Amino acid sequence: MDDIDELRAEHEALIQFLYLAPVGLVQADIDGAIVMMNPISAQLLMPLSRDGGLDNLFTALEGVAPELRHLCSTYGSRAGKICDGLHVHLNAGSGASSGKKIPQILAITLLKLDAQRIMAVIDDVTLQVRRERQLRQNDAWFNAILTGITDYALVGLDAHGSITEWNPSIGRVTGFGQEAVGQPYSIFYPLDAMTPERLLDRLRDAERDGWSLDEGKRVRADGSGFWGSALIAPLPEREPPCGLEADGPAYCLILRDITDKREASERRRRETFGDYLTGLANRRAFFEAAEQELTRSLTVPRPTAVIAIDADHFKAINDRYGHPGGDVVLQHLAAILGETFREVDVVARIGGEEFAVLLPSTNLPRAAVVAERLRSAVASQVVHFDGHRIQYTVSAGVASLAEGEGGIDLLLKRADQALYAAKRQGRNRVERWRTEMASGPAHQSEGDRKHA
Repeated sequence: MDDIDELRAEHEALIQFLYLAPVGLVQADIDGAIVMMNPISAQLLMPLSRDGGLDNLFTALEGVAPELRHLCSTYGSRAGKICDGLHVHLNAGSGASSGKKIPQILAITLLKLDAQRIMAVIDDVTLQVRRERQLRQNDAWFNAILTGITDYALVGLDAHGSITEWNPSIGRVTGFGQEAVGQPYSIFYPLDAMTPERLLDRLRDAERDGWSLDEGKRVRADGSGFWGSALIAPLPEREPPCGLEADGPAYCLILRDITDKREASERRRRETFGDYLTGLANRRAFFEAAEQELTRSLTVPRPTAVIAIDADHFKAINDRYGHPGGDVVLQHLAAILGETFREVDVVARIGGEEFAVLLPSTNLPRAAVVAERLRSAVASQVVHFDGHRIQYTVSAGVASLAEGEGGIDLLLKRADQALYAAKRQGRNRVERWRTEMASGPAHQSEGDRKHA
């Protein structure tokens, strides 16, 4: 009996640890069926439940982390770590009407215990993600200073972001001559990569944080492209000559050609912010960009639009051609999305067959025109798969927010309500959000309806 009592005591201690652990713990079978979970897990996952129950881990997370089931099914080892600290945005678009709530971000670590069991460790890392973002910027700053110090262009900017004077370093890196003086620094970017508002946002970010750095496609005077980093820092204010007024703030732009580092940089970006199937931005990248854009719009008013896009009858495509056929359709749609939208727009896969596009400085009519262009392009094309010709269509809901009207929760909810209307009216169409939709239902993906 002593041995039995000892086992019972150990079991009680294990259960107590499970329930008192400061993070969420979920034990499930290899297909995701939940065997045991602690209260923190229930609190974190319950907002995702469509029917008030939490029976399957993968089903609960399918709308926000569709890759989890795939990662588990393709993990070859008998035991080990399937994923470590995968970030998942939960509450954005879940119906919060105020739009003021910071999106709740979970970190999920998935462990394979044996051939039949998995364990998920779930933690709320909303604040840590903000700190990580600042650390990434710091790393980029030190990299910009400490490496390749001779391959830079040093550009003076005025308070409006216009180039104040030419020097040989500008010609060496970009090929621009004296004609660059008086032009905005966006001449170093692709035409669709920067809006006038975004140009000034970078200056304000530099004022607030001491510097602002971004990395991506750049263009030379002859139209050729290169991969570059652009760091903007404010210059110390100087006393104007006697009798003259101050010109306002001034800035220094350090532009570097880092094409040789592009592959490593892109690999890191894909691992953190890329969707594994389509190569588009993932849910995390979308909500981080949306949060930043809407925060900026509070400082300098500008419209922001979102398009919610869903592949019509996608379950029927999966049923007929299998998941490989469905994957090819999603990849085809992703390619058209990439061709349709601007460099400055954020195109993301946020669920199984659900996509969303963030359009900075874009009002509702302009966003609806681009959404219609996308719909028409998809309807006119055919996907070739395993000897079959697959024709499919998409429906889209378009919404925008004016100054201070709300956050990404409200914006995505409106886009989903418009998408729901498009589906109800026959699919293969684009609907704009209207005030009468405010009390109506939002779109629910076919995968969600299947498990509801």
